[in-house]
Amino acid sequence: MGIFDRILRAGEGRKVKALASLVPDINAHEPEISRLSDDGLRGKTVEFRNRLANGEDLDDILVEAFAVMREAADRVIGQRHYDEQLMGGAALHLGWVAEMKTGEGKTLVSTLPAYLNGLSGRGLHICTVNDYLASRDASWMGQIHRWLGLTVGLIVPGDFSSEHKRAQYACDITYATNNELGFDYLRDNMAMSLEDKVQRSPVYCIVDEVDSILIDEARTPLIISGRVSEAAKLYYRFASIARGLKRDVHYDVDEEKRVVAPTEAGVHEVERALGVENLYDELTANLVHHMQAALRAKELYKRDKDYIIHSGEVKIVDEFTGRILDGRRWSEGLHQAVEAKEGVKIKEENQTLATVTLQNFFRLYEKLAGMTGTAQTEAAELGGTYKLQVVPIPTHRPMIRIDQSDLIYKNEEAKFDAVVEDLAERYDKGQPVLVGTISVEKSERLSRLLEKRGPGGSKRSPSRPTWPAAASTSCSAATPKVWPAARSSARVC
Repeated sequence: MGIFDRILRAGEGRKVKALASLVPDINAHEPEISRLSDDGLRGKTVEFRNRLANGEDLDDILVEAFAVMREAADRVIGQRHYDEQLMGGAALHLGWVAEMKTGEGKTLVSTLPAYLNGLSGRGLHICTVNDYLASRDASWMGQIHRWLGLTVGLIVPGDFSSEHKRAQYACDITYATNNELGFDYLRDNMAMSLEDKVQRSPVYCIVDEVDSILIDEARTPLIISGRVSEAAKLYYRFASIARGLKRDVHYDVDEEKRVVAPTEAGVHEVERALGVENLYDELTANLVHHMQAALRAKELYKRDKDYIIHSGEVKIVDEFTGRILDGRRWSEGLHQAVEAKEGVKIKEENQTLATVTLQNFFRLYEKLAGMTGTAQTEAAELGGTYKLQVVPIPTHRPMIRIDQSDLIYKNEEAKFDAVVEDLAERYDKGQPVLVGTISVEKSERLSRLLEKRGPGGSKRSPSRPTWPAAASTSCSAATPKVWPAARSSARVC
């Protein structure tokens, strides 16, 4: 039984030891590899590909390929993989989740399995949570791969042609966001011919922040819609009617299940407002659908939490990241109902043409791996849903950072009061703080509480100074400006 067979069959503790046993073998190649000229080092890529063509597999060349990548990274970007990072790279190649603490260099780790698997020519995807990271890594880490002779592609949102995307997916390594990968998969399934498709078969994917993408957003449906003709006046009419209906009188709300159900009194009131005898007989006008959409828009979708109004348009806010999802619309008339509620121009209704959840999409890959700083708490779900094993990778240096336990409060008011007091204490020490919330609404609420509290001193001080804060209502637009400001002394962002 080979070393990789033994690693795959080992328990968690033995897996870490088995991964560590690869490090001396990789290090043993360093004297030979470091003596190679630049051309000689780049020539190893051709050699590896010839060996694969002659019957060797990726496991056979892992040790030497990792040594080559480490030397190349040192020469190209001046960063040399630590021994622990070599362990993380091997875990990713084996199709595991490498749990690595914040600051341990996950981005550099990904270059190891990416180079090794990129040698096969079958293509692999490195999936990030947003287009900024995908673009950054394709440029930053991609220069090492290009230097070694591999091709690197990038898939991010934009009005790109099929030819452009096909070329990016044809590369040895392709950096992309999870949503773009999923949407291109849906478009390929709607293609009328093979020539219209852009993706190759899903072979291997390395997922950054794997717990966020494969767990938190697992059930998020990706939907491609097409326009159907629908009169806007009905949406405005029902938005007006819904404003006059009373909760618990004309309709009941189950916020946990996100359901709004009209009562008999509510149905009668809608019939009276429309001047119809039986709402459920008017099937051709689809009035019941409009009533349900208007009530859901009124009760379940809140401005500055679930969406914002920007330039006269309703834009969805991602519930997990707080980012604005440009171009995304709710389906089945809900988006139009929200537009009517807010009194903005209604766009044509969309009809679902193709849909897939992120969970089902990522299960299509032959091999799936991931990186994150917090995976042990999700280990059971990652194993049960994706057959992914979580392996904790040791830190390069002993941990001196203290990871505090979560603080739980009885209600939101108490939580925000505690946050404000904590921020005031840190401000007094001259410590910069970056505060992240899940919605624009909560960011603005916290900002108001901070202004009311004032920095330093007592809550009841009659003349409080103001915070030198950098406020933001749109994460996606303001992040590049806010983060540098957050590094300044005594700033709260």
